[in-house]
Amino acid sequence: MTAAAKSLLGGPVEIVHLGLASVAAAAGATGARVTLADFTPPAGGDPARMAQLAGVLSGPPGLAVDEANSRTLARILASRPHLVGVGIARDVIPGMTDGLFLHAGPPIGWDRMCGPMRGAVIGGVLLEGLAPDAAAAAAAAEQYAASGSVAFDPCHHHHAVGPMAGVITPSMPVWIIEDRSDAGAGTRTFCTLNEGLGKVLRYGAYSDEVLQRLRFIAGELAPVLAAAVAALGPIDLRLLMAQALQMGDEGHNRNRAATSLLIRMLAPAIVRTADRDRAARAIEFMAGNDHFFLNLSMPMAKCMLLAAEGEPHSSLVTVMARNGTDFGIQVASMPGRWFVGPAQAVRGLYFPGYAAADANPDIGDSAITETAGIGGFAMAAAPAIVQFIGGDAADALATTERMGRITAGRHDVWAVPALGFAGTPVGIDLRAVEELNVLPVINTGIAHRTAGIGQVGAGLVHPPWECFHAALAAFAQKELS
Repeated sequence: MTAAAKSLLGGPVEIVHLGLASVAAAAGATGARVTLADFTPPAGGDPARMAQLAGVLSGPPGLAVDEANSRTLARILASRPHLVGVGIARDVIPGMTDGLFLHAGPPIGWDRMCGPMRGAVIGGVLLEGLAPDAAAAAAAAEQYAASGSVAFDPCHHHHAVGPMAGVITPSMPVWIIEDRSDAGAGTRTFCTLNEGLGKVLRYGAYSDEVLQRLRFIAGELAPVLAAAVAALGPIDLRLLMAQALQMGDEGHNRNRAATSLLIRMLAPAIVRTADRDRAARAIEFMAGNDHFFLNLSMPMAKCMLLAAEGEPHSSLVTVMARNGTDFGIQVASMPGRWFVGPAQAVRGLYFPGYAAADANPDIGDSAITETAGIGGFAMAAAPAIVQFIGGDAADALATTERMGRITAGRHDVWAVPALGFAGTPVGIDLRAVEELNVLPVINTGIAHRTAGIGQVGAGLVHPPWECFHAALAAFAQKELS
């Protein structure tokens, strides 16, 4: 033993320990000063996943993935989603037919649908005139599903997205979003118009009040908005979102600024193209619903992420979606392939009279906002919302910074003042999620598990690990074979 080593052992022993605390307990018992580092092995320490991860992180395969991810991120950032119109679902959504109901999340049949989604389907049956009343509609929905006369398909399979239950029926009006970039020109995405809060179809409500509101949206509001957008011309949603982020929105649970900016843009055109009473009702409806822009931020995000699909070798996530039973993700280099795990319980605050036992598991396509770099990834931009979802301003800043560790870059337009105008984190890298053991965060509303009761709270949720583990295995097999 060298003199230096003897000198080291002769002095006070200080240990920095990475791993199980119990392993360091004996050293601490001898009087040594032990510092426990917050450390978890990559991929949770699972040998098989660590081998898969190593294969796609290092060497030529890893380099190919890095280069592909740079191209994928560039395509996302180059997308230019614009609001270009309002149309009827059966007329504008690809593959939409009179016998098709779209829903949120990965594929699911009637037999496995949660309460809120079943309620939304029943409401859709009533809205389409397929049953005379609610009692008949409940029986008809099951019968139609069993016979195949009504089919179910994910919104994502048709370039559409839907909040919460996400049900889109053939006669519903939808926003039309178009990518007006050179590379993505002509790509279109779709979403229904937001109904507001309370008892609404997306939470599974189907009372007369709900149906009357939906008929007002279809019969009066949608035509007014369609005429206004046609008169005004395309609206650049990416730039509108950039303004909203600097005004306190995050694009998922807080949309007050974006809704206000949208009304400000549309109001003159509404007044010029609609009669006075219709114009007043349209503006009042939007102004009374701070969530109105959510149904534009979602298809905007979907439009951006469609630009990333099909990039060979890319490990960036392009879809995160939930149907209240399952949570599914998709990856850029494996478009259309779902990796699924169980929908998770949302951790958050509940409205008076409700508790966790009342809550349905996580539901909706709205996690597309986080996938595109807003929502929970932009929490630092929305200090006013953090208490509503169970946190404080410091938590919001830390959340956005933590999400920056698992993404390929920062948005070049969506700047966050609280972060020195750094961009929001964008481009979730499947490899980084597994390497750092950090799941994406989603801020979301909480639906009651029983159809028709509606929202009972809001909070934060993560995808299940099963989605990412399965995606990593498939990605590694593809890249290393």
